[in-house]
Amino acid sequence: MQKLEIKHPVPYPIHLGFALELPQAPGPRALLYDLAVQDYAQQVAARLEIPFSLGLPGGEEAKSLHSYSRVLSWLAQQALPRNTTLYVVGGGCLTDLGGFVAATYLRGIRYISLPTTTLAMVDASVGNKTGLNLPEGKNLVGAFHAPAGVYAELSTLRTLPPQTFKEGLVEAFKHGLIAGDELLVDVAPISPDWEGLEPYLARAVMVKVRVVEADPTEQNERRKLNLGHTLGHALEGATHGAISHGVAVAYGLLYAALLGRAHGGADLVPTVLKLLQWLSPAPPPGLSWEDLTPFLSRDKKKVSQALHWVIPMGMGRLEIRPVPEEVLVGCYQEFLELLASLERSATKPL
Repeated sequence: MQKLEIKHPVPYPIHLGFALELPQAPGPRALLYDLAVQDYAQQVAARLEIPFSLGLPGGEEAKSLHSYSRVLSWLAQQALPRNTTLYVVGGGCLTDLGGFVAATYLRGIRYISLPTTTLAMVDASVGNKTGLNLPEGKNLVGAFHAPAGVYAELSTLRTLPPQTFKEGLVEAFKHGLIAGDELLVDVAPISPDWEGLEPYLARAVMVKVRVVEADPTEQNERRKLNLGHTLGHALEGATHGAISHGVAVAYGLLYAALLGRAHGGADLVPTVLKLLQWLSPAPPPGLSWEDLTPFLSRDKKKVSQALHWVIPMGMGRLEIRPVPEEVLVGCYQEFLELLASLERSATKPL
């Protein structure tokens, strides 16, 4: 088992491993879980004697005002008091929803996160961010609210569809680019049964831990974690969620690498293309730059009226700055041409 800890601003443990011992919180307890992992959630409820549980479908729809309202009403209907601990079991979207519920029900209750996907383990469950989507864009509602602990049971990863497992590792790859860690960008050998899975995931999580401790509320350094997410979130919004988060971020990393090359940085395009070849996602629908503009204009990384882009200038070297429109459009055209080339090579007969 890997035992990590966030020490600032609110300390809490992060455990990754197999057959984890879960903490039994004092006082009333409730469980919010993803229906995709209902069996595991029921085991947790039985082990910890949690009397109240609610299952919801996972995915981006969970991060909606409708789901948020439903969970709040459910907690209120059970007359659960302020010393309740909410256990949240599921992927990244359930983690974001559950954390925001905990941040706002009765002005804040404790919660413990039990992530069950690669995406949730290396990213969504760590860092105190919680939130919801609006029709106008991703993560436009949220709060900083630290869990009482994160307990990632790695055996749950064996229940994931293989593509979902791989898509979550895009965030670990991103952490490799941020930290300049060649081991993290080597995703090829990774599978749920890989003997190096536990230390690999812990290594990826530690990148985020260090960044979050340095900048808990995303004033400066933490904005680097948005690498690949600016275009990625716009692709998710413009396609109404038809592109999954992991795939959208992978596309966003390719676009960011093109921006880095255009600004005279090291050429990371081949590195990201290897990720996309390994991921082998369905090709995105044809979207013009104008299709993405409304979503980019509402991105939370805007400063005044200027959208700031996270630009990789090399492994472990990132800059955050506005980019002229003509450069953005030119790189997007390159981006579309590269994706077309990838699609042709994928469909070429052997």
